[in-house]
Amino acid sequence: MKVETLRWFNNRLEMIDQRILPAAFEYLSYYSAASVAEGIRSMVVRGAPAIGVAAAYGVALEALRLQDKSADEFNAGMETGFTVLAASRPTAVNLFWALQRMRKAWEGMATQAPQQIAQSLLAEAHEVLAEDIRINKVMGGYGAALLKDGARVLTHCNAGALATAGWGTALGVFRSAVEAGKKISVIADETRPFLQGARLTAWEMVQENIPVTLITDNMAGYMMSQGEVDAVVVGTDRVAANGDVANKIGTYMVAVLAKRHNIPFYVACPLSTIDLTISSGKDIPIEERSVDEVKGFRDTHWAAEGVKIRNPSFDVTPAELVTGLITEKGVVLQPDVEKLRKLFA
Repeated sequence: MKVETLRWFNNRLEMIDQRILPAAFEYLSYYSAASVAEGIRSMVVRGAPAIGVAAAYGVALEALRLQDKSADEFNAGMETGFTVLAASRPTAVNLFWALQRMRKAWEGMATQAPQQIAQSLLAEAHEVLAEDIRINKVMGGYGAALLKDGARVLTHCNAGALATAGWGTALGVFRSAVEAGKKISVIADETRPFLQGARLTAWEMVQENIPVTLITDNMAGYMMSQGEVDAVVVGTDRVAANGDVANKIGTYMVAVLAKRHNIPFYVACPLSTIDLTISSGKDIPIEERSVDEVKGFRDTHWAAEGVKIRNPSFDVTPAELVTGLITEKGVVLQPDVEKLRKLFA
């Protein structure tokens, strides 16, 4: 793959600094749970699956950092590491899924020496990364079958290799479709205010030589009304038990427009993004990020000084607007409580 979002290199975690793409390409290095948590919080890494993989490595890094301590100091430090990572971002459920998986692995090695535990946790983090790529490719195959040859597909935000360990969820569907010989083209919403579509999705598609057209968020309805969109495929940060979907702010508007124009609206998500403990989208915590992201971009500000600003980072699309969820176990059409529970049976 051309994009390695996260990689283990010289006994450290390296992550692409997605805040500076596409102007610059740079890896930053991480050595502890606290530093990984800051990387997640500051958006060096983003996208639910990628956040989960980063968290798994954060746990492993903390174990390596503490491996020469006494058992009591090691255990206390690990608990602090888990807490710091859990507080990094609230909406993406993959973060908590990964931490739970790493905690289970840790607790299963309670009688071992810290050095042994650290190496085992590192191996588990490596498996989380490899598994994410495998799952994305399986999902990509299921999703590619939904797209006709020549399809023009709209996507919102970035659900590509940069949002995962590699390949991608929504963009993984596009990669798989191209790999299968289909000629598809992508329409990318710029995704205000952090511009993940303009900066990241467009960049990824250019790297892969997949035709991509960038539009502002408020052009999607016009494109649909002109018959220029055949399908919508997005990712998600959390799916509730009833099929409600939380994704980057603006997704709900795209789903409503797709429904109005009879365009299928698909959500690509691994099972790790489905949260059966939350009954509906009303219970999904919505992160409010800094108002500075809305004032302008980087050092350029265009908002009037003194104006009140809101910056919810996600919105919820009701299940009734979702044509289907693309998972590693297949496509779930018109998702609901019963269908999602069957996925985990």
